[in-house]
Amino acid sequence: MKILLTGAAGFIGMHAALRLLQRGDEVVGIDNITPYYEVSLKRARLAQLAAYPNFRFIEQDLADLAGVQAALGDWKPQRVLHLAAQPGVRYSIEHPHTYAQANLVAFLNVLELCRGWQVEHLAYASSSSVYGANAQLPFSEDHSVDHPVSLYAATKKANELMAHTYSHLYQLPTSGLRFFTVYGPWGRPDMAPFKFVKAISEGRTIDIYNYGRQMRDFTFVDDIVESTIRVLDKPATPDADFDRLQPRSSTSFAPYRVFNIGNSDPVQLMDFVSTIEQAVGREADKRMLPAQPGDVEATYADTSALRDWVGFQPATPLKDGVARFVDWYRSYYGQ
Repeated sequence: MKILLTGAAGFIGMHAALRLLQRGDEVVGIDNITPYYEVSLKRARLAQLAAYPNFRFIEQDLADLAGVQAALGDWKPQRVLHLAAQPGVRYSIEHPHTYAQANLVAFLNVLELCRGWQVEHLAYASSSSVYGANAQLPFSEDHSVDHPVSLYAATKKANELMAHTYSHLYQLPTSGLRFFTVYGPWGRPDMAPFKFVKAISEGRTIDIYNYGRQMRDFTFVDDIVESTIRVLDKPATPDADFDRLQPRSSTSFAPYRVFNIGNSDPVQLMDFVSTIEQAVGREADKRMLPAQPGDVEATYADTSALRDWVGFQPATPLKDGVARFVDWYRSYYGQ
């Protein structure tokens, strides 16, 4: 298939592109290579993709619709995997306008492009952050997501609403992917797994927020990619059982779906730190701190809808995933 993949220089984007290229798809990747974290890592990810003759990369800001159209020319994809976004809960509090451009304007442009191309399917990254203040665990796609606690979460919820509108108005099949705390090789330096491994390896203190009471559903990147590509391969369809008097938020009368993609095995933050300590072979010096604004206390994915739809759900044990991440980290940074 001909697939447009946005966020190709990103963590999940690189892994997803590799899988698509290895199975023979033609992939055009778009990324604007922001300096949110080290650009050299993004370039190194792209170098992994450049070896494939069926890959083409375009450095372009998706918020510039005319620029994207000019860069793509007459090329049209059959399907679109939209993984580009400005990530980060805490960063969104300090830089709100960045999120309006990268997560709202850019997504609207992607929807408009998909409408014009009449693509077979748009699969896009949402986030477990949309559950916000909801404390009912495990999180189900049909739980309320009306109380976000960060602007980042609000933009991701907005993406789901925007997608539904286009699914309804233009019969554009869309599938939202609510990722739960992704980690693994080539991971993001701004996330806790990377920060902890780096600090412990260098003998520096790590900050433990909410005094270690947080719980996260850490999900290995290979499981994320397997789930994502299976969803991309199965375009969303209208739910024949959808009841407008008792509407579900995960399906619709339109060709629209939303899926949790998580490991369904939440881990206390201190247990996660212990797992990293064992993999690195060194005990961490810990500084206990209060919770930060925008953080939720726990995440836990109910992935039964994903399993029923594509016959797969993440299950990589944390110990195995962390060991693979630490091996990559030492190899990449020469430690």
